[in-house]
Amino acid sequence: MVSDSLIDMSGLIKGRLVTRYKRFFADIELDTGEIITAHCPNPGKMLGLLAPGTPALVTHLNDPKKKLQYRLEALAEDGIWIGVNTQWPNRVIPLAIKAGLIPQLAGYSALQPEKKYGRNSRIDLYASGHAVRPDAYIEIKNVHLSRQKGLAEFPDCVTERGAKHLYELIEMVKDGYRAIVLFCVQRDDCQSFDIARDCDPGFGRAYDAAREAGVEFMAVGFGVSEAGLRFDRELVIRRPE
Repeated sequence: MVSDSLIDMSGLIKGRLVTRYKRFFADIELDTGEIITAHCPNPGKMLGLLAPGTPALVTHLNDPKKKLQYRLEALAEDGIWIGVNTQWPNRVIPLAIKAGLIPQLAGYSALQPEKKYGRNSRIDLYASGHAVRPDAYIEIKNVHLSRQKGLAEFPDCVTERGAKHLYELIEMVKDGYRAIVLFCVQRDDCQSFDIARDCDPGFGRAYDAAREAGVEFMAVGFGVSEAGLRFDRELVIRRPE
């Protein structure tokens, strides 16, 4: 039995976006009228989410060691909360695997984060201990972009690092391991997923090469609310034409 909220974020504070700047800073006007500066844990362009006045959810960290006492967690688009904190997928995906919510990854007894591999890289999650299947290198990608109703897309900007990871995962397949890219969609209004090739043609080429080499691709959606993140569904990945 799995709780409705895989990650409890009760206590989130509502506000509206004033502006996001220098990639990692966001000024938010809280519902109280106070304007605060929050850490924005997302280096991407965050396409479609940055209009002034966009509803926002922030966490009050209450940590004297932190320079910024607030962290931006979600922004709203057409009434749907969309998680923008890229740190959450690496926490919620292991919980979903352990809860049996991702059948293709069931049966692994051990999950190790940040294992070294490739050319000076670290894999987000290393799964081992399956009775039948090889150990698995799992790269987790945060997804927020949706430009077509029901369709989630990645990436929203050029990601040379993302392409590098795909080529390194090809080498893991050659060495006899499972290699998996798991797209974590932090919104619950999408049923399918595709690569945003117009945003990064290089990532599109790396994706095609990885699929051809046997790298597995999966996409799962999580609903975001004021209570936290909850598993929503597995998304259908569109096949290249």
